[in-house]
Amino acid sequence: MEKVQVLMSTYNGEAFLDEQLQSILQQSYTEVSILVRDDGSKDNTVSVIDRIIEKNPGEIVLISGVNLGVVQSFFELLRVSDDDASYYCFCDQDDVWMSDKIERAIRGLQSCTAAGMFFTSTMLVDQDLKEIKVWPSPHEREPSFYNSLVQNIAVGATMVINKAARDLLICKIPNTNNLLMHDWWAYTCISAFGEVLYDSNPTIYYRQHGKNVVGGNTTVIQKWKKKWESFRKHSGDKLLRRQAIEFANHYGSQLEAEKLNQLQLFIQSRRSLKQRLNYLHKSKLYRQSWTENQLFKFLVLIDYI
Repeated sequence: MEKVQVLMSTYNGEAFLDEQLQSILQQSYTEVSILVRDDGSKDNTVSVIDRIIEKNPGEIVLISGVNLGVVQSFFELLRVSDDDASYYCFCDQDDVWMSDKIERAIRGLQSCTAAGMFFTSTMLVDQDLKEIKVWPSPHEREPSFYNSLVQNIAVGATMVINKAARDLLICKIPNTNNLLMHDWWAYTCISAFGEVLYDSNPTIYYRQHGKNVVGGNTTVIQKWKKKWESFRKHSGDKLLRRQAIEFANHYGSQLEAEKLNQLQLFIQSRRSLKQRLNYLHKSKLYRQSWTENQLFKFLVLIDYI
């Protein structure tokens, strides 16, 4: 049976950590080890993990680190991950995994001959695991490199990657200050050179509580407000372009011609309105929905992206 390693970064996660770790230990796929890196917690997170390690010897390894932030912490986990594993899972500290999460991912990835990533939707639940709804809704278009440059649709806590993908991600460690999130970077890199597989059926119970609420029952106005705030967060400091430039610096020379052309078009300066209109005419980049695409085009036109 091929080895799977779960990569979990923790920070002040004592409240729900035991439940999450138990859901991993009880997976239907049994050849699983867990590597936890604590990112400088100030609560009882490390004590909770130590107690679980005592009850499950040999299954969990804990690294106690200084506070690096979530993105850099996950890259540190990738860097020290088990070279003998065949698959790697990103893991948050406050969710619960469905019992067949790993098994389903491996079935999907077994046919991948290059870098591969499997991800799914989630079942949003409240802090007591009462189901709210499936989130996000099934995607309107296929995952691709052209989508990844302007939108992350891959929820990191659902992601499983194969060894080729892990090796791709650690062969050139990026400047994490230029990255939006580790899972977004993984989506971009793997869609550029490998295969990204999406399953709309959830594999995790994505717990919503005071520190991480992402959705629920919202009005149309609230949804538009969230989309706008998301664009402002990712675009106001040219973060989308900065991340794309970071990718170009590390991997641009390895890209096939059309992907490289689209990448270069996206990161080049567009000072005049004519240049921005010309860019939109040539661009193949897209977000998942029609409304989000129109918002993307508008922000290009006003030179916000």
